[in-house]
Amino acid sequence: MAKKKNRRRWIVLSILALFVIIAAGMAIKNKEPDGVEIILDNAKERTIHETVSASGRIFPEKEVKISSDVSGEIVELYVAEGDSVIAGQILVKIDPDAYLSAVQRGKASVNSAKAQSSISRSQIESSIAQKEQIIAQLGNAKKIHERNVNLHKDGVISDVELEQSGSNLESLEANLRAAEASIRSANQSAEGADFNVQSAEATLNELKTSLNRTTIKAPVSGIISSLSVEQGERVVGTMQMSGTEMMRISNLNIMEVEVEVSENDIVKVEMGDSVKIEVDAYIDLSFKGRITEIANSASNLNTGLGASISTDQVTNFPVKIRILPESYATLVTKGRPYPFRPGMSASVDIYTDVAKNVVTVPIQAVTTRVNKDGDEDIEKFDEVLFVFEADTVRTIKVKSGIQNDEYIQILSGVNNGQEIVSGPYSAVSKKLNVGTTARIQEEGDDKKGKSEK
Repeated sequence: MAKKKNRRRWIVLSILALFVIIAAGMAIKNKEPDGVEIILDNAKERTIHETVSASGRIFPEKEVKISSDVSGEIVELYVAEGDSVIAGQILVKIDPDAYLSAVQRGKASVNSAKAQSSISRSQIESSIAQKEQIIAQLGNAKKIHERNVNLHKDGVISDVELEQSGSNLESLEANLRAAEASIRSANQSAEGADFNVQSAEATLNELKTSLNRTTIKAPVSGIISSLSVEQGERVVGTMQMSGTEMMRISNLNIMEVEVEVSENDIVKVEMGDSVKIEVDAYIDLSFKGRITEIANSASNLNTGLGASISTDQVTNFPVKIRILPESYATLVTKGRPYPFRPGMSASVDIYTDVAKNVVTVPIQAVTTRVNKDGDEDIEKFDEVLFVFEADTVRTIKVKSGIQNDEYIQILSGVNNGQEIVSGPYSAVSKKLNVGTTARIQEEGDDKKGKSEK
């Protein structure tokens, strides 16, 4: 009986021991290796193009908006959207009837002013003739009075007769002064009449100009890229208010992309920088361009007394990029001379700097760590790379240069071909420090490492 109990106990203990051994084996098998997984890479010489990316739309570099200077109904429309026009070609005619009547009234006003001027000239001649007549009478009266003075001395005539001749002389002298005043008044009236003639003629010229503007001609050569009116519509002239925009004439031979660049990147952009352009309408194709204009003021900056000084809004600066015709020459065909249309969407990469044959590392390999050598009260950060030695990592202080989407230039601290830690990003940016235990990521874990980048 005792033997059976001992045997049963031995069997139970054996089974328990087997379970313990199996559990320990599974625990050992599932145990993760010590250290942070890392990916190694080598610093290499590459050519880096630093770029600023932006998006925008395509517009003609030269586009003229056509509006009417006069108001009225469109009685003739000679063009359609897409037509080619040359400078001086008639585009639209506005109903001229009201302006013809105004010109006729202007002509009548000119003729009336000229007639009044002629009357004023006649008054001058009449006043001059009257003056000449008074001068002749005055001369005769002087002779009579002088003779009467002598006769009075001799006692031939009485005092009354002498006084009458003297009074007649004074009256004629007063008439002469009045005649001279009449001449001056007539001259002034004639001068005023001349001014009235000039004013009437100026009004007539203005009315003729308005009449001529009922015929609208193309100011430049190009393509009718937009037509917003139809025959029979009424338009408002720009002389009264902003006016009705009827159409746009564009030079589709020279197109540009207008984009907005953030304030952080605009300082890198310069006139003449080369640009890679991708247009949504042409998949897998890219075109070349050059920067032709950089705005000095932000696009969202309000001017005047109500200008906002808030910094909550994103600040962007408009930049214009000319598309080089030679880069899309293969798209130009007989049936499609203009491959780009106003309003097409485009994205650009502006090449702001280039560094050839320089030491580079993957961009995620460079990170920052607190510099503990300085003042403890002020945190300072160093750019660092990690290198793997034995089973730990250490840092190397580096100085970086320009970068693109994948690589960053290393100005100092690393030599060409030197092995460095390039990932995963989560490990480089947060987990690794001097002396951190690490292990090289196995090939089977490559997918995991890439997902962490």
